[in-house]
Amino acid sequence: MSSPAVLWLLLLLAPVATVVAWRPWPHTVLNATNITGNGGRPTTDIGVSKKYEGSSEFVHLMYHMGPVLTTNITIYPIWYGAWTQSQKQILRTFLRSISPANPAAVPSPSVAGWWRTVQLYTDQTGANVSRTVIVGAEKNDRRYSRGKSLTRLSIQSVIGDAITARTRPLPVNPRGGLYLVLTSTDVAVQDFCGQVCGFHYFTFPSIVGYTLPYAWIGNSAAKCPGVCAYPFAVPAYVPGARSAGRPPNGDVGVDGMVSVVAHELAELASNPLVNAWYAGSDPSFPTEIADLCEGIYGTGGGGAYTGQLLVDNSGAAYNVNGVSGRKFLVQWIWNPILNYCSGPNALDQ
Repeated sequence: MSSPAVLWLLLLLAPVATVVAWRPWPHTVLNATNITGNGGRPTTDIGVSKKYEGSSEFVHLMYHMGPVLTTNITIYPIWYGAWTQSQKQILRTFLRSISPANPAAVPSPSVAGWWRTVQLYTDQTGANVSRTVIVGAEKNDRRYSRGKSLTRLSIQSVIGDAITARTRPLPVNPRGGLYLVLTSTDVAVQDFCGQVCGFHYFTFPSIVGYTLPYAWIGNSAAKCPGVCAYPFAVPAYVPGARSAGRPPNGDVGVDGMVSVVAHELAELASNPLVNAWYAGSDPSFPTEIADLCEGIYGTGGGGAYTGQLLVDNSGAAYNVNGVSGRKFLVQWIWNPILNYCSGPNALDQ
């Protein structure tokens, strides 16, 4: 769950000790055999040095025996409100970069390389999160059918409307489907900006008719870019703070959304029903694999520092490449093999 409160808590907890990715069966090991990184080497060949990006002695990541998304994943975007084609294309291209048709055509570090860390998470059988992520059918709700002020429950109603629409309804895919509700700048959402920039959960059959994993992410450009589009914008209450640079796709709100979308997708894949991989004893407020690395985008990140980023000739800051020549900035993910936050742009991997 992406939360400004979690971000500032992690910034205050200076990196001091390693977080252990623990599961209750010591004989069961994470499966990294078929997940390869640079040059086809196994991801576990990254190295054995101790790193501390995002780590904290107060958090213990645990596996709670629930499912992860091991089958092919299909993302169904629901565009709620007013979206331009260029904004949609930025987000679509990011999603299509997770499993590109021609991986060799995408320079390193890549979005697909970032997803390989998510793939390290397994279920009880040792099956990994799927490497295949595709963009499925989409739905537009330009008329704000549930109004311009949404609650967490009314977001589920938006999904229900999309799968029961009279024309071109979205497929019902409880096995590998992820439903992504994206709200435009003029839509207010419960807890948006104050507590969350996005969240994920699963739908209730009493509202939608099915149990479906979903996520919501809002465009913060008009409301709180300093909170939810960080580091392309910084909070006004932080004196002297500077942004990381120009957003790589020229849209502060949407470029900021990309990292939140990545955050929620990683957690949906590893904890779709909120009973798989998370830290803490309360599943209603779990600390998940992206929460542990909130605000970390490169080597040395932590303590209000993003880490070392790449900068292109135009001055745009990014850390991964996507298809069609696109660049993106996405936060790192907790690596259960290495026991620290990692990403494909790390300088020491």
